[in-house]
Formats: sequence, structure tokens, C-alpha cells
Amino acid sequence: MAQVVASRVTRQTVGAIADGAFKVLLAAVSIAGAAPLGRLLGAPAWLMVVSGAALLIGGGIEIRYTRSRSMRTYTQLMIAYDGGWVLATLTGLLMAWQGSTAGGEVWMGYQTVAPLLFAALLVAAAPPQTTSGTRCDTSD
Repeated sequence: MAQVVASRVTRQTVGAIADGAFKVLLAAVSIAGAAPLGRLLGAPAWLMVVSGAALLIGGGIEIRYTRSRSMRTYTQLMIAYDGGWVLATLTGLLMAWQGSTAGGEVWMGYQTVAPLLFAALLVAAAPPQTTSGTRCDTSD
């Protein structure tokens, strides 16, 4: 009799996949609408395209590694990423309110660097430890 091993998908796993999918969606919007969004944000179109590519890479790696990295690692990285996102957003808004045209560049610069750093740290993270013959539970 064949034994079926059911894949355990937790809310955390779904959240990590959704986070990666959101980055991929934001990447598509950034690339497809580079010129008009760049004008709206005060960032050059090339930065929008580069940011979109970085988001695409970061989101794709995030989705790819959901089954091979612990959810603890994902959670820590997502907290750091989102905390930086809030700071970059507040910095960009403050700059815009003070009349600077660089607020959009600061925000898009973060959108370019942070997903690549997130992806690099995720790839470098050690996979969860498993014992011989058992399936690893990535929900810790």
C-alpha cells in the first residue's frame, strides 16, 4: 500500500508565498508603468525598471525557498524588510513634504536594494535541520 505524505501548508507559509507574490506583482507594475509611475514618484524610468527587476528576483526567490527554509527565518527577514520599507516610506514622504524631489528616488532605491538583500540572506540561510528519514517541518 502506498503511503501518502500530505504537505502541511500553514498560514505562515501562505503568508510568505503571498509576500513574494506581492513583490512579483509590484515588479510587473514597476516595469510596465515605468515612465508614468516614474513621473508620479519623481524617479527616473530606468530606476523604476531596475527596481522592478530587483523585486521580481527577490519575490521569485522568496516563493522558491518557502519549502526549504524555516518560517522563523522568513518571519525575521519579513519584519526587517517591512520595517525598512516603513522607514524608507516615511523618509520619502518627509522629503516630499519639505519640497524635495528626491523622495520618490529614496523610496524606489529601497525597493531596488532591499529585495535583493532579502533574497541573498534567504539563500544564505541554513535549511532547517532534519533527522534521517523524516520530513522537515518548516513551520518553526
